[in-house]
Amino acid sequence: MFALVRPKYFIPVHGEYRHLRAHSETAKLMGVNPKNIFLMTNGRVLEMDEKRAKLAGTVPFGRVMVDGLGVGDVGNIVLRDRQHLSQDGLIIVVLTMDSTSGEVVAGPDIISRGFVYVRESENLMEDVKLVIKKEINKCVKNNITDWTTIKSSIRDTLREYIYKTTKRNPMILPIIMEV
Repeated sequence: MFALVRPKYFIPVHGEYRHLRAHSETAKLMGVNPKNIFLMTNGRVLEMDEKRAKLAGTVPFGRVMVDGLGVGDVGNIVLRDRQHLSQDGLIIVVLTMDSTSGEVVAGPDIISRGFVYVRESENLMEDVKLVIKKEINKCVKNNITDWTTIKSSIRDTLREYIYKTTKRNPMILPIIMEV
């Protein structure tokens, strides 16, 4: 092909690096000027016109995530959260509190997905409820009424207890409803 086409410029494009290198050596043997042989890598730009060809910098490259209808719109944080969920699961803590007194009206209810099978881990779930109740009582005693602070406190205490008990680190989502 080299003898028939006699290209001025050559870019080997098929195979691994060693194949590209071998192909460029073949081009040299067939008379292509070594300055006109370009071994490209992902992201490199080759600029060509009628008179010359030259490397002209780089462009961003990499994997593009396709999620549903969106292309490239899934951020690193979302991907990290999905990986965390797939490895360690999720625990949702739902409780209802009186907005004036801070008293627990209902709950806490524990919903577990991908963490443990609840029917086989009833003791663990009961212990988790006790840990949550103790933490809420501690917040009430310290006059903490801010829902965000209470949620953070529940999340941190529960994360520590679950890791100590199971050596796993599920995502914990406390939901507080007020009445």
